[in-house]
Amino acid sequence: MAKYRVLSLDGGGIRGIVTTVILQRLAATSGLEGFLDKVDLIAGTSTGGLLALAIARGKSVEEIRDLYVNDGPEIFDDSWLDDLLDLGRLRGADYKTAPMRRVFKRILGTETTLGQLDKHVLITAFDLDNEHADDSRRRWKPKIFHNLPGINSDKNELAYKVGLYTAAAPTYFPTVEGYIDGGVYANNPSMCALAQTQDQRYFEKPYDLKDIVLLSLGTGTNPVYIKGKSHDWGYAQWIKPLVSLMLDGVSGIADYQCRQMMGDGYQRLAPDFPPDVSIPMDAVKKIPYLIDFAQDLKINDTVTWMRDHWM
Repeated sequence: MAKYRVLSLDGGGIRGIVTTVILQRLAATSGLEGFLDKVDLIAGTSTGGLLALAIARGKSVEEIRDLYVNDGPEIFDDSWLDDLLDLGRLRGADYKTAPMRRVFKRILGTETTLGQLDKHVLITAFDLDNEHADDSRRRWKPKIFHNLPGINSDKNELAYKVGLYTAAAPTYFPTVEGYIDGGVYANNPSMCALAQTQDQRYFEKPYDLKDIVLLSLGTGTNPVYIKGKSHDWGYAQWIKPLVSLMLDGVSGIADYQCRQMMGDGYQRLAPDFPPDVSIPMDAVKKIPYLIDFAQDLKINDTVTWMRDHWM
């Protein structure tokens, strides 16, 4: 059977610009030209979801990179008045959805559906209320939006709305139509994508794992830790680290699972920031640093893997 190529893109807010630079560098490497054209499925969470949707919409990586540089400061613009009304961020999200909505509509189109995209996508979100008619089955649950063929395809969903759903990170943005960022369970959506390739609802004959190649890209890992052996904390102390735990801490387990299941068919490039550098997902003033950081990354192992397995 022919190879089935999966590209998986982590969440990370403004740190998504790291992913765009990595993609540009890979595409400019001898022997890897046009590697994105070979992708069969692009999985993305949060900022990675926007990247996945934009690439599937036919946008160049250069265009998407410019979006972070030019529109990032507007998306993550928190006025002093808003902070005052939110009681110093204790009530209300840090940022409004309207600027992000404008940008997503511009790059993805106001009427473009998932079914109209050029490639198959898988986008993670979390549904806070499935509104099931049977109260015994009403609950919150993970939601994976995709445009694969089959009875449960989300091909009629508007692409820009799905982008907003996956980007609605708790405390950073308000919920969007009852959805929040899929990063609360799959900031690294690699395992979600791999599992989807085995689902007979969408693949009449699921791909053998040996026929799948999966490239997973992170946005930069912060050197975060909590000192001490015992922490008798309550809501006030745990709320801030818990958000980071959800959005950053779940990526490693998906990496472990895919690595164990796929062996040489799997490659992850997830750089670590230096010990003295921590970059939150809204750090727009760090864009120049993030670009330089991504330009200086060693990507030799990933290039070799792609030449051997992807192309």
